Amino acid sequence: MLLSEFIKEAVSALERLYPVPEARSLVNLLCEHELGVKSYTHIIEPQYLVPDNKLEDMSAAIDRLAMGEPIQHIIGSAPFCGRSFKVTRDVLIPRPETELLVNEAVKEILRLRSERGEGSSVRVLDLCTGSGCIAWTLALPPAMAEVVAVDVSEKALEVASSQLFGHEIDESAYARPLFVQGDVLDTDQDFEYGPFDLILSNPPYVKESEKSLMRSNVLDYEPSIALFVSDDDPLLFYRAVAKWADRFLREGAMGIVEINEALGDETMALFRDAGFRELRLIKDFYNKNRFVSFRK
Repeated sequence: MLLSEFIKEAVSALERLYPVPEARSLVNLLCEHELGVKSYTHIIEPQYLVPDNKLEDMSAAIDRLAMGEPIQHIIGSAPFCGRSFKVTRDVLIPRPETELLVNEAVKEILRLRSERGEGSSVRVLDLCTGSGCIAWTLALPPAMAEVVAVDVSEKALEVASSQLFGHEIDESAYARPLFVQGDVLDTDQDFEYGPFDLILSNPPYVKESEKSLMRSNVLDYEPSIALFVSDDDPLLFYRAVAKWADRFLREGAMGIVEINEALGDETMALFRDAGFRELRLIKDFYNKNRFVSFRK
């Protein structure tokens, strides 16, 4: 089958779930992963054939996409901050918005290192680490921080600890993240790894009542434990993060959390009432309230 024919048929099969541009993007990602081609290969090489030994698997992948399965699960990875991270159903798929949290963190880490001296260590705590995308990105260049990452899920920690960046760590002579099992909501637990210069968290923040606004590729394939909180207490995890920050942040150190866009003012008030200062509400690519930063 010609690549152009495969793409046309595949996009058509996905139109029920996705707008055409998004369907085309998903098909292009699959073709790039399976064949190593570019999104324009079928245009500049109109006679390009999909090899017979690839066609069955690629057709099966389109069937999975048409059922709502995320492309990241099908190809086994997702991009984040210029690197490719392994993902499974046990972790959230890294979102582009979360890259903004990492960008803010990198700026703070580099600022601290500039103040302290180039060889100094900056210690980061990543709460609700999931796939480890935040932890690994900050342990690797350019940040090269000393990162401790916490999650309640053993399966998530298995994914996070198995990310394939050890060679970059070895080359840089900095430490790989330390992944620790722990319940972030247990704010009194013994924890021997502090203090920290920066605390980050992308905790569950989607209210149960907001499920109806979400697609099946999220609801059916990503772990609900990492997504949803009760409408009765949507700031549950932020109160916990505030307590972790109070216990383990150095004086003057910074925290950044990803938030529900509808709860920006409430989240700011929570950290203000907990005694933190220099609060900022940071917007994402779509001008939506997405992060709150604070200092101890």
